[in-house]
Amino acid sequence: MSAAPRPSRRAACRHRALLSTQASTSRSHSINGRGKAPSTTLAVDSASASVAEHEVLASGARAFARPTPPSEPQDFYTPLEQYHRSIAAGRLRGDSHQTRIIQKLQDLHDRLLHYTPPPVPDSSASISLISRWFSRNDTIPAAPPDDVPLGLYLYGDVGTGKTMLMDLFYNTLPPSLKRKRRVHFHAFMIDVHKRLHAAKLAMGHKGGDPILPVARDFANDAYILCFDEFQVTDIADAMILRRLLENLMNYGVVCVITSNRHPDELYKNGIQRSSFIPAIELLKTRFEVTDLDSGTDYRRIPRALSKVYFDPLTPSNALEINKIFNSLTDGDEVVHHRPLSIWGRTLKVPESSKDVAKFRFDDLCGQPLSAADYLEVTKTFPTVFLLEVPKMGLDSKDKARRFITFIDACYESKTKLFVTSEVPIHRVFSDENSNKTDAPSDHLRSVMDDLGLTENIGASSIFSGEEEVFAFARACSRLVQMGSKDWAETSGRH
Repeated sequence: MSAAPRPSRRAACRHRALLSTQASTSRSHSINGRGKAPSTTLAVDSASASVAEHEVLASGARAFARPTPPSEPQDFYTPLEQYHRSIAAGRLRGDSHQTRIIQKLQDLHDRLLHYTPPPVPDSSASISLISRWFSRNDTIPAAPPDDVPLGLYLYGDVGTGKTMLMDLFYNTLPPSLKRKRRVHFHAFMIDVHKRLHAAKLAMGHKGGDPILPVARDFANDAYILCFDEFQVTDIADAMILRRLLENLMNYGVVCVITSNRHPDELYKNGIQRSSFIPAIELLKTRFEVTDLDSGTDYRRIPRALSKVYFDPLTPSNALEINKIFNSLTDGDEVVHHRPLSIWGRTLKVPESSKDVAKFRFDDLCGQPLSAADYLEVTKTFPTVFLLEVPKMGLDSKDKARRFITFIDACYESKTKLFVTSEVPIHRVFSDENSNKTDAPSDHLRSVMDDLGLTENIGASSIFSGEEEVFAFARACSRLVQMGSKDWAETSGRH
């Protein structure tokens, strides 16, 4: 297998990219309004994105966006080329299994260079959103275009390189492919629900199907959609996704998805799962489903650790964490009880500078906050201190779930996180007063092995369901990764 693409394809890619450089630069300035390209996974490269959408996008994570350095604006590489460059620079370790996966990214990259999506009903500024929803002249496609490339569905456990692969694919799409979007799935569903709500309000008492105009607007915004961490956990999302995905495919949208689960495992044992089966079949027929598991956990490659998790709750650890906070806020005004507006509500930030925030555990996890709230916190503050995390038993399951969601938001947003805790991370989610045996279950032991965890993360875990076990084990794994030298050097740069 040759890593270098044919000269003609490379030349065509660069020719198209160079032709679009001026327009792309102008569009980047107009999107963020501050004269620099957006650095968020939710950045929409479509000039037609609505103001309302950008307000929603602003609440999302920015963990994965790594734009081409300004020193090389004219140089564009294909996925295989960039992969081999990273290996040569020592940033990655190559292996044959990963090379085969990247060849699939390369193949889709090549097909997209020659794919022309079908026209979507006009979404110019001269036509109002409401009038577009009620237009009677729109042709609703009943099937995907004949020439649309199959999407990619990449699944595997934590540590199989999903984020790196999505980085590689999205960041090597040339600027000539303007209508593209990358988004974490949590943030995407927040966007979907807000758009559906607006559509229902616009339709009024006469009613109608709000999914059709929402799918159309998504297709107008981007015909290349990249989803990080695709998952389905509740019936509302399951029922929406079934028809939304179908309509996106019919409008010629090409999707690249990463997930922890094979399509057959999505929404497993969920309420009315039979109604979601058509969406699973769509994923299996309109996507190339690819297993990333190779036996190599790319997170387990040794890295120097940086101290970010302090336990137990002692005066010396409190003094150390305060030294770090004072060092990071040196020269900046520290505001007490700063109000942070989130979806019409106000969250008080106990202590914060413009880039650093400090919370107690109960400030964030002791009240009913959601993923959207935590994403807004991590969007506003690139560095977050979370103090006094307790060991959580059966009476604290809600707090434990919120803590997991918060850790996920920090990870997705590439937030620099410092934590003080009553116990080591592997004992946070355990209930020593339970009657369970000391040995972890076979499933828990398997999850620990998959995540590269050597410590027992709680033989008497407060969680029992398969998804819960995986979620809290993943949170442990992510906290370990957040203590790596790599994370310390690259995080906290929103």
